[in-house]
Amino acid sequence: MSMIDIEKHIILENADLKTALSKLNDLGLDAILFVVDKNKKLLGSLTDGDVRRGLLKQFDFNTPILQFCQKNPVFIRDGHELTQEIESFKKRKLKVIPIVNDDFQMISILNFRFRENIIPVDVVLMAGGEGKRLRPLTENTPKPLLVVGEKPIIEHNIDRFIKYGVDNIYISINYLGDQLMNYFKDGSQKEINIKYVKEDKPMGTVGSVLLIDQFKHDEIIIMNSDLLTNIDFEDFYNSFKQSNSDMAVAATSYFVDVPYAVLEVNEQNQVKSLKEKPRYTYYSNAGIYILKKSLLDFIPKDTFFDITDLMEVILSKNLKLLTYPITGYWLDIGRHEDYKKAQDDIKHLDL
Repeated sequence: MSMIDIEKHIILENADLKTALSKLNDLGLDAILFVVDKNKKLLGSLTDGDVRRGLLKQFDFNTPILQFCQKNPVFIRDGHELTQEIESFKKRKLKVIPIVNDDFQMISILNFRFRENIIPVDVVLMAGGEGKRLRPLTENTPKPLLVVGEKPIIEHNIDRFIKYGVDNIYISINYLGDQLMNYFKDGSQKEINIKYVKEDKPMGTVGSVLLIDQFKHDEIIIMNSDLLTNIDFEDFYNSFKQSNSDMAVAATSYFVDVPYAVLEVNEQNQVKSLKEKPRYTYYSNAGIYILKKSLLDFIPKDTFFDITDLMEVILSKNLKLLTYPITGYWLDIGRHEDYKKAQDDIKHLDL
């Protein structure tokens, strides 16, 4: 899980009640402690209410805090499918949930004030392009680091992934990639893990993914880093899982309005129907994908390979490819007019 500082929420089982009250007071809105042993094994949870109920039972400041705490706290097990479980926590109005490993040791927390869910995916952000159409802005700055509003384009995307509990991100770099490495470093300032994949030569929109030694999860989200979007990653992930697809492609819709009546005819030019000023809807690739890790076996090594090539392979093998329509905001910042639009739109977006 993330490298979030959980020490403020942890208290050892042999601590005294005064220490516990002091820590609870410092936590403010997030006032809950998790009682652990010396190996950080979760033993219970402690709130102001637990302390109050204990004092009503005639406990005092010398009573071990294990007697005050709840012995069966809710928890999240790292690496497991959690969507329904987390939704139930939300409905119960729980605010801070401990995250444990298979040995029941606390390794992180989920605070619903800052994160909406935990999506068990690894993320690869493609950030190696030169952004030629945005020159001279990109002569000395990689396009993903161009500022929109108060922070770079790519940082908007990383922060949105963090909102959905993603904490393992790879950035594929090439052109001026050192600037991206210097900006984000290892991700610890954002309490996540960031690693970098450097192409020695152009490898397409998915070829560089093979340079990553090991993924933690069975599903991977691959995304162009120069997009500005408020896509719901939780719904994107859930739609992919519920459809039992091998890959899902986020898509934007385009409408074509025909200003005349349209005649539909058969092969003999006989009119079969008449549509008055119809609207046709087309879907365009939005540059955001989720796929099973097993699909990486279809990517040839050390070869230029676009993600559209992978999609062709999937279709040729009769595997399931899902289209996920983006119903919210989406903008590909490829041209100067797009960049100007992004600067205007960001004032009104909740990313």
